[in-house]
Parts: sequence; structure tokens; C-alpha cells
Amino acid sequence: MSFYERHILPRIVNMACGMSNIAEQREKVVPHAEGRILEVGFGSGHNLPYYTPDKVEKLWALEPSEGMRKLASKRAEGIPFDMEYLGLEAEEIPLDDNSVDTVVITYTLCTIPDTAKALAGMKRVLKPGGRILFSEHGKAPDDAVLRWQDRLNPMWKAMCGGCNLNRDINQLIREAGFKPEDMTAEYVPGPRWASFMYWGSALKE
Repeated sequence: MSFYERHILPRIVNMACGMSNIAEQREKVVPHAEGRILEVGFGSGHNLPYYTPDKVEKLWALEPSEGMRKLASKRAEGIPFDMEYLGLEAEEIPLDDNSVDTVVITYTLCTIPDTAKALAGMKRVLKPGGRILFSEHGKAPDDAVLRWQDRLNPMWKAMCGGCNLNRDINQLIREAGFKPEDMTAEYVPGPRWASFMYWGSALKE
């Protein structure tokens, strides 16, 4: 891992993921998490303030980047529920089958190299009737905006730790076999090529 990936990139991602429009999106989904929760792509812990403490039995925070986990350590001080770090990739979830009530993914599916494998793992660990809660940016519905996303994506991906601008998040979740429960997709304030957001929930049947 390069110096940039260890020391610079985590701070860039932390700043970008803490923007006000992103915070508003987190607030729409994270408070609904309950029970035994797996957060995939925990990052620097931006979601922690939005969990409802009396709903959380345990939180597993899966984050492969040591730099991001270090940034998260201050936010995690004094949290009123049990939390355990898992320092692995999203494709390598080390939990038992049917052991999780809620999976939370925010601004994570854009960066995972093998999304199908990662989502299959999330589905595996969810209990029947368990819920995936998500908020992600991705593929815009307008051809002109999508063309800009496709042009910018190679440079953006190289600079931003593998982040892709042009993934259809709802389609990925449906293709993984989750049943849509509440899915919304629309622009939020910000540059249009980076501000088409997907959020909501889907169930494991």
C-alpha cells in the first residue's frame, strides 16, 4: 500500500464523506438500523451519530483501511453500545450465516471491486426477513450527465480509492436477490455528475 493510500486518501475520503448533503442522506437510513448490525465500509465512523442506541444490540464495523479505522477511533469513544472492528474487505465478511438483523452500507458500493460477491456475503449473514439499509451515489438517469460520469470515472477512480461514479445501485441490489422495500433515487444538491443518490431498504426473504 502506498503512502498516499495509507495517509492521504483516508483524510480526503473522510472530508468528502462528511459533507452536509451526504450527512443528510445518512440521517435518512441509519436510524432505522436495529438489532445485530453489520456496517460494511465503516470508513471513519460518520454513521455513528445516527444510530439509535437503544435499538443497537451490537455493531460490527467492517473496514479494511487501517487509516480509516484510526480516524474513526475518536468518533467511537464513549459510544453507548457494543462495537467490534472487522479489518477485512467487503467480499470477506467473517460472520456466521443468518446472524445479522441489519446491514448498513453508505457510500461503499461505489468502491467495492466485486459487488456481486460482497452483496452475496451480506445476504448470507442476514437473517431471513433481515434488512439492508443503503445510501449511495451512482449512475445518473440523464444521458448528458452519464456521459460526464463515464468520462470522469477513470480519473476519479484513481484519485478516490476505487470509487466509481456510474454504478446503478438499485440494480445491483436487485440482482443480488434482495426484495426492494423502499428505494428512492434522485438528485441532491451538488455537482450533478456526483450527486445522483440512491437510498432506502431491501429485504432478505
